[in-house]
Amino acid sequence: MRSRLWLGLAWLLLARAPSAARTPSGPRRPRSYPHLEGDVRWRRLFSSTHFFLRVDPSGLVQGTRWCHSPDSIIEIRSIRVGVVALKAVHTGFFVAMSRWGHLYGSRVYTAHCRFQERIEENGYNTYASLHWHHQGRPMFLALDRRGAPRRGGRTRRHHLSTHFLPVMVS
Repeated sequence: MRSRLWLGLAWLLLARAPSAARTPSGPRRPRSYPHLEGDVRWRRLFSSTHFFLRVDPSGLVQGTRWCHSPDSIIEIRSIRVGVVALKAVHTGFFVAMSRWGHLYGSRVYTAHCRFQERIEENGYNTYASLHWHHQGRPMFLALDRRGAPRRGGRTRRHHLSTHFLPVMVS
């Protein structure tokens, strides 16, 4: 009898806890992900057009088919949840996007170097410029079928040229 009484009392206290009494219309506590901020990953970004993203020593962003190119190792640094900066490890250039959607390498980290990383349904990632938009739509990092970068204003999230697979560096 006493165990039922204690069980009923514990259930009553838990039911009245503020976290358990939330309703769909009630205020929701903001989530905090401090463990994801500042995360650094070294990857090779493999495009669905069969090229690895690379930044050469002159700062030119392009694609390469050679999987062991040292210029294709990209440091993906998490700025905040869903926002990353892409930096070529061996050349030291950040991948940046201009106002017109052109990709280039930048020695200094600026607002042009921030991309919103999104994991798509097919397992690939897309990277949209956080700073620039074209006619209200996001501009994406993309490589065409020849390995040349596509202008951001001509890209959409569903285009295969914008899909990248982060491959572990061995």
